[in-house]
Amino acid sequence: MSGPPPSRAGESAAGFWRGWRGWPSRLAHVWRSSLQFRTVVITVALSALAVVVTGTYMSISIGNDLFQSRLNQVLVESKNAATAAQTIFDSADASGEASTISLLSSAKSAIIASSSSRLIAVYATPGATSTSTTVLSFASPELAAEGVITPELRAEVAADPGSSQQYWQSVSLATESGGSAPGIVVGSPLTIPGAGSFELYIGYNLAEAEQTLVFVQQTLWLGGLALVILIGLVAWLVVRLVVQPIRMAAETSERLAAGQLEVRIPEKGEDVIATLARSFNGMADSMQSQITQLAELSQVQQRFVSDVSHELRTPLTTIRLAGDVLYDQRDTFPAATGRTAELLHTQTERFELLLADLLEISRFDAGSAQLDTEPTNLVRLAEDALEQIRSLADAAGSDLRLVAPGGYFEADVDGRRIRRILRNLLGNAIEHGEGRPIVVSVDSDERSVALSVRDYGIGMSETDAERVFDRFWRADPSRKRTIGGTGLGLAISLEDAALHGGALEVWSRPGAGSCFRLTLPRERGGSIGGSPLPLEPDDAFGPAPAVAELRPPSAAPTGGGGGDRG
Repeated sequence: MSGPPPSRAGESAAGFWRGWRGWPSRLAHVWRSSLQFRTVVITVALSALAVVVTGTYMSISIGNDLFQSRLNQVLVESKNAATAAQTIFDSADASGEASTISLLSSAKSAIIASSSSRLIAVYATPGATSTSTTVLSFASPELAAEGVITPELRAEVAADPGSSQQYWQSVSLATESGGSAPGIVVGSPLTIPGAGSFELYIGYNLAEAEQTLVFVQQTLWLGGLALVILIGLVAWLVVRLVVQPIRMAAETSERLAAGQLEVRIPEKGEDVIATLARSFNGMADSMQSQITQLAELSQVQQRFVSDVSHELRTPLTTIRLAGDVLYDQRDTFPAATGRTAELLHTQTERFELLLADLLEISRFDAGSAQLDTEPTNLVRLAEDALEQIRSLADAAGSDLRLVAPGGYFEADVDGRRIRRILRNLLGNAIEHGEGRPIVVSVDSDERSVALSVRDYGIGMSETDAERVFDRFWRADPSRKRTIGGTGLGLAISLEDAALHGGALEVWSRPGAGSCFRLTLPRERGGSIGGSPLPLEPDDAFGPAPAVAELRPPSAAPTGGGGGDRG
């Protein structure tokens, strides 16, 4: 049987490594998003740190205690062994080398019996005068190894002959298996009558103590690991009990924010979580009641505005017909009566516009506004809007200019609503442009189209610019309207832009003019992303080369507050 194709194996390995490289980002996401995971990890980490510190301290303390206990025992045994050997030498009368060797053998047996160690070495003290010292010296193989009995230890023992002082050092002793084990070598001075000064060294193997220490350390670390795991499980269970109600409260809050006002948190028990649930549910009940009342009030208000607007149309039509008759015959009236007929005609037209805007606003508020989209060229639409309003611009002394650098200008929009937005923006620019030029720019990219209206009038402060789309709002109520308007134009324009899924934004500075930018998706239901046109114009703080001629010397910033907008 043949194995899997090499290409599939390579793809599998590549997928594994791609998945492995993605682990840190996934863990970081879980760390940021999960309170339970974060709490358990922190608890386990701190517990592990505490166990490591405590275990290390206990391990070192137990090791030191074991070593010190064994050292004290070794020193006692070694002293007893040296005393027993010296007693044998002192009580015997050895006159020859043979008898001294026999006496040394007896002392060796006494040392083994007293110290329970067979690792013994006897060396003649350097400088001894007896010729038999070399013959009498011997050492067990473990102690005879190089580096076990160091010159420093021998020098200390040899420096104090005839005394009962003991000297020791930690060493590494060879074992029968070829390994090594920790040990202690204790040195004591001896005096052999007729032979001179000698040095007695007794070695003690600490392998059993080391095994005991290793066992204790393993027990400590295994117990610590089990404790950390147990703490992690307990923390997970406890945090789950606490986080679960919080997670449920968060989900319920999200559903409430999404408009599902009937959802509530289940109430169980009498603890603080149950108290939180009852308080939250009470707050939700109060919010639902108030929102319902506000919705009903809003519906009543919308219905009232709509009904009043419809009811006013009939008498307004009659007034309009009567006013038109008077307006057409105003030349036959006395001057005061003729002026009155003109005022009646003008205010009747403004009243009709106000009713139309109120009806349109009521449709937006009721959510009944509909789009009738078709592919539309915004450049041609802008040209038509400029031609329709050019007479008003000429009367105000403003020069209208269109800048269209080229691109994909067709978009799926409702032409009637976009024309209304343009008329409102152009009328607003003429009203506050102080007779200076007005530039309409159109540009696009693959996702969106944009149109901006730039004037070089008195401008507005940032605070005023934030409220410019409010209904019936005016920055300067004392400023007289030269064109007219209802105060709802920019508010309706903002709703028209939002209905297309677009955005209507404003930039303005006192003395530097204003720029309104409309950005729309190229396709119905699409997203706009970024805008092809900048919101802050290139000549915001000085004339740009392309429009330098649009700022006459008298257009320099003069400061002061903004005019009336909307």
